Amino acid sequence: MFVMSRTIIFTLVLAFNAGSIWAQDFQKGFAAAQSGDYVTALQGWRPLAEQGDVDAQYNLGVMYDNGWGVLQDYAEAMKWYRLAADQGNETAQYNIGVSYHKGDAVLQDYAEAVKWYRLAAEQGYATAQSNLGVMYKNGNGVLQDYAEAMKWYRLAAEQGNAKAQHNIGLMYGNGYGVLQDNVRAHLWYNIASANGYEEAGEWRDKTAFKMPPADISEAQSTARACMSSNYKNCGW
Repeated sequence: MFVMSRTIIFTLVLAFNAGSIWAQDFQKGFAAAQSGDYVTALQGWRPLAEQGDVDAQYNLGVMYDNGWGVLQDYAEAMKWYRLAADQGNETAQYNIGVSYHKGDAVLQDYAEAVKWYRLAAEQGYATAQSNLGVMYKNGNGVLQDYAEAMKWYRLAAEQGNAKAQHNIGLMYGNGYGVLQDNVRAHLWYNIASANGYEEAGEWRDKTAFKMPPADISEAQSTARACMSSNYKNCGW
């Protein structure tokens, strides 16, 4: 099952001038947030965000998104995410995509979700790449295109994204845009499971029931080679 969620990790910036007042204020805010003192973090980051600091803007979005130090306010979160996204922050772009995908604080709009996912995906943001693959696979906001879905799944999978790895298994297991192949389905389910995607282990075991022992051995061997090569030698 595909579950969307926004990224809620604060950005930490190693400023070019670590001794600057700006950098010191940012780091103080980060330290406060890490200790759970969100009110102090907010006090430190808001002036920076209002002066255009992209990372402070993103972090304010996270705080309003989750109600940390402030009343939860999705509309205010979107305001700060947009300011950061317009400056190229890929995590903010991704979070806006999720909001449009789910219809949080905005009307649900798959085409707009695709737009924001793509901006983040083209910067190499693996979760956005995985979600963009889902949009192409399902034809949400774009024409259904299995080849394009596989392209984005693969880019995310090569960065270790377990959801994308699982979805590649589904593509091979069902023959979506590729020849149906239980060996490749098994190996990608196996990899996704090893990376913590619990559902993938269930699909791996179901697939194994349909495979002779030699094919299972091949899938396991290729999975080991794939992971040990940092996803470069995966039998594509």
